[in-house]
Amino acid sequence: MTNLTEAEAANELMRLAKQIARHDRLYHAEDSPEISDPEYDALVRRNRELEEAFPHLVREDSPSRKVGHQIAASPLSKVTHEVRMMSLDNAFNPQEVGEWADRVRRYLNLPEGKPLAFTAEDKIDGLSCSLRYEKGCLVRAATRGDGQVGEDVTANVRFIDDIPQDLPDGVPAIFEVRGEVYMERSAFAALNEKADAEDTKRFANPRNAAAGSLRQKDAKVTAQRPLRFWAHGWGAHSDLPGETQADVVEALRAWGIPVSPLFTLADSIDALIAHYETIAAARPDLPYEIDGVVYKVDRLDWQERLGSVGKAPRWAIAHKFPAERAETTLEAIDIQVGRTGKLTPVGRLAPVLVGGVTVTNVTLHNRDEIERLGVRPGDRIVIQRAGDVIPQVVENLTRDETRAPFDFPHRCPECGSEAVAEEGEVDVRCTGGLICPAQRTGRLEHFVSRKALDIDGLGSKTIAQFFDLGWLESPVDIYRLKDRRADILALEGWQDKSVDNLLAAVESTRAPDAARLLFGLGIRHVGEVTARDLMKANGTLPKLRKAAEAFGVYRAENPKEEGEKASPFKARMDEAAKDALGVSDGVGATVAHSLADFFHEPHNVAVWEELLKEVSPPLYEVEVLDSPVAGKTVVFTGKLETMSRDEAKAQAERLGAKAAGSVSAKTDLLVAGPGAGSKLKKAQELGIEVIDEAGWAAIVAEAS
Repeated sequence: MTNLTEAEAANELMRLAKQIARHDRLYHAEDSPEISDPEYDALVRRNRELEEAFPHLVREDSPSRKVGHQIAASPLSKVTHEVRMMSLDNAFNPQEVGEWADRVRRYLNLPEGKPLAFTAEDKIDGLSCSLRYEKGCLVRAATRGDGQVGEDVTANVRFIDDIPQDLPDGVPAIFEVRGEVYMERSAFAALNEKADAEDTKRFANPRNAAAGSLRQKDAKVTAQRPLRFWAHGWGAHSDLPGETQADVVEALRAWGIPVSPLFTLADSIDALIAHYETIAAARPDLPYEIDGVVYKVDRLDWQERLGSVGKAPRWAIAHKFPAERAETTLEAIDIQVGRTGKLTPVGRLAPVLVGGVTVTNVTLHNRDEIERLGVRPGDRIVIQRAGDVIPQVVENLTRDETRAPFDFPHRCPECGSEAVAEEGEVDVRCTGGLICPAQRTGRLEHFVSRKALDIDGLGSKTIAQFFDLGWLESPVDIYRLKDRRADILALEGWQDKSVDNLLAAVESTRAPDAARLLFGLGIRHVGEVTARDLMKANGTLPKLRKAAEAFGVYRAENPKEEGEKASPFKARMDEAAKDALGVSDGVGATVAHSLADFFHEPHNVAVWEELLKEVSPPLYEVEVLDSPVAGKTVVFTGKLETMSRDEAKAQAERLGAKAAGSVSAKTDLLVAGPGAGSKLKKAQELGIEVIDEAGWAAIVAEAS
């Protein structure tokens, strides 16, 4: 990691965020993954390694902050989970499992020798599902979705024999059982045999088959599919039938709800690893697919103290199995041009089965990766599905054979413009900008996408058609489609109702959310979370523009000094960016440079000004949590005696506060324990309120 510059790390984190988001969508929302679980895990692992090495580069849209994926347009109704459905962090070897256990001990301030019990169970490869029972009756079932909102599959799960419709007397009044809907290997094989016989589409793997079978609008289709279920946890509840994970799992079993037959208790890391090896050895003979073993802290009071960070609980981790590998032939290398002009090489493979999935494509990331691997069409390569999801090339078996190297294009294959890599970047990008069809249509697609303006009826085909007709060249033209009603109606496939629906969808976005509009413009490094942070700080788009232009003036007047090292210059620019944009955390010089560059380009300014004549975003305001410290910045210093520093920061964030690491004029509250030093002194000098640990505990208790 030390051989990476900050610019290289930032660029790779950006690419990883986009890749992982795309594969999350394919896996969770569309049930059509393109890579294996090991390949996916490899991407997530690389992202985590980079974030640990460069913590100041962690992106607002980082995969480490997300769970699952927002559900796509679906005939199934949406369900908001009362208790968020979390994901799990991964470990890939015994050392990482040991490091996780050590973190748990430190967080809980457990003295050496204090017993710490764990549970372990095989991690089935299925679709997460939450079953809500009220007074013992099943009243609702929902998929995980993005963790907060899932899909209502109540009618469908009633056809799964493993799921009881009623629980025995004496169960809690409200209890949400959480587990996995899955399909056994034999049932999956039979399903695909039937598909072959009927000449219909085969399923890629048992997980996809289970997901597709459960997420049916017509529950009668689900009834014909041999689905199974087992539980591994719980969500909302009025009471718990035990004080440990093992107690509750045993209660679930007693209620007639299936749980893993390989569930066990362990009193040490050695015992966990031994159980992992036992499950790994049994894996080929199990009737269902698994991709690892899940470890959890057994005591529930300790689970509650540990809480979660980002998308995952601190008290659990998944120990994944190694990726499966296979040999195949690299038949061709195609170059795809993305919305930002990036040229991405994609390897076309002779189809090969890896981990139960047929793989035909593999991303080669960039020009440097092709050179590193030395790959050329015709090579025999070894691929693996990282994390059992994303295919990647791990070895070139024929790189020593005489064959001309792959000539990475210096011209955009879409528009013929020069393709170059900026200083400090590995990505090659088309310089054509808005004259490049790939970028223009891609930017328009992004503008109308679900997380941006969310305009129904303007899919990629329609945008391409309207673009070819000269009707759409920039986002502004979308709002002028109302003048082309007759032209659209004259096109094949359009009727009065479909045209009216499209124009109504456009008109419904005349007063858009400012952050979504900003995100929709596709400014580099301004993702959806960063857009929200910028709008929280500035309120209106005109104010944000002034802030960005102010940074541009500062940048022009304060260039890098002769002999100045990169890190001090970046720190200077980061501070200037925060001052100009009004964002104290998460947004620095990288984002500010992009915004300043955007407003420095006359064409962008013209589009911006014309767009704001068509739309009128209201003042951007954010509702904060009802607690004494909501919206405030809190700093912890000194030794905390009843909790660890991480636990205190997690409490602050749960109460709607921002936990900062240093004291500044923007700090609202300092919590000082014994041994507080320079931070306490600075807070006193600035007149910042200071309380002790007991005072903080009182605030937490009052808010709770």
